[in-house]
Amino acid sequence: MSENSELRPELGFVFDPTEDVGGITTPEQLPAKLYFRIGEVSQLTGLKAHVLRYWESEFPAIAPKKMGSNHRMYRRKDVELILEIKHLLYEKRYTIEGARKHLESKPKPMAVKGSKAQAAKAPAPMPKVQAGLFVVSSDVAERVHAGQRARWRAELQEILKLLNS
Repeated sequence: MSENSELRPELGFVFDPTEDVGGITTPEQLPAKLYFRIGEVSQLTGLKAHVLRYWESEFPAIAPKKMGSNHRMYRRKDVELILEIKHLLYEKRYTIEGARKHLESKPKPMAVKGSKAQAAKAPAPMPKVQAGLFVVSSDVAERVHAGQRARWRAELQEILKLLNS
């Protein structure tokens, strides 16, 4: 036990902030997945599940999706944020309030016109074969619209008759 250890008999444990909690330390070490269960996040980060649930209440940016069976599904960005919070709290020794303020003061990344981030978000162009399936000639479209208008007109006239009677 190091000199920084704090005995907390009322909680029944000794807290040693210098002790390594284990787990991965950088987002690059995360498996190539989009969603993670709380047990997976716990194992990856070296943090207990109750700590992750507590951090959800302290850091609003951590917002796992709750599935039908009320299981938490953390997105990749949630896990990356958890790793950053872990670094701030365990390595840089921030308080929870200090870490929250630090994260809030960080500038949000903005997409620059023509940047790689923006290009990655843009949908891929449809292949010509597939695009041809959805092309409707203007005369066909006009006939469809005319038929639809006639049906709407007839329905509206029936409603009007009902209202007048």
